[in-house]
Amino acid sequence: MTASTAEEYWEGFYRERDKVWTGNPNPLLAREAAGLVPGSALDLGCGEGGDALWLAGRGWRVLAVDVAEVALRRGAAHAADAGVADRITWERHDLSRTFPEGAFDLVSAQFLHSPVAADGERDEILRRAAAAVAPGGTLLLAAHSTFPTWMTDPPKIHLPTNASQLEALALDPTEWTVLTAALIDRDLPGPEGQPGTRTDSLLRITRRK
Repeated sequence: MTASTAEEYWEGFYRERDKVWTGNPNPLLAREAAGLVPGSALDLGCGEGGDALWLAGRGWRVLAVDVAEVALRRGAAHAADAGVADRITWERHDLSRTFPEGAFDLVSAQFLHSPVAADGERDEILRRAAAAVAPGGTLLLAAHSTFPTWMTDPPKIHLPTNASQLEALALDPTEWTVLTAALIDRDLPGPEGQPGTRTDSLLRITRRK
């Protein structure tokens, strides 16, 4: 049966393999957050916890959120193995329906894409993410902006641009400062080793104190 909800889709996605991701942090998160003073962090769409573990290892207190219970269990196990379980709280949310409470020094959404998301759903989630940033805090968004160049039949997923995300966020310029708005090209070989590239978008935005 075809998955019709985010929970069904992502639970099935993670159950297909014992390990989906490498366990390493997203490179764009590591690049932009390495110099930030540790505080409280919200990791939206945390998956198996690579970003949350990296942040916790650097002294952050992390609330890690995902819709897939199996991914959260794996993340919690990895955190225990890494000795940072006391610095990470794991919560299950379908972000289109419920959103974690609180204000955070860092709110991170790394590649928050879903083939079962309704039109406008991601934009609303990002607006709620911005609202969760504490004064003086950082909103960090990374997204795929193009499909791999070798892909001939890409899935029907809308890929945002920095401009479209900023338009959707509609941030008050007297309250927010865009520090980074970049397009990142990276090599991405195909499944049969064919050469290819992909472009990702990156936004780092700070809320004024």
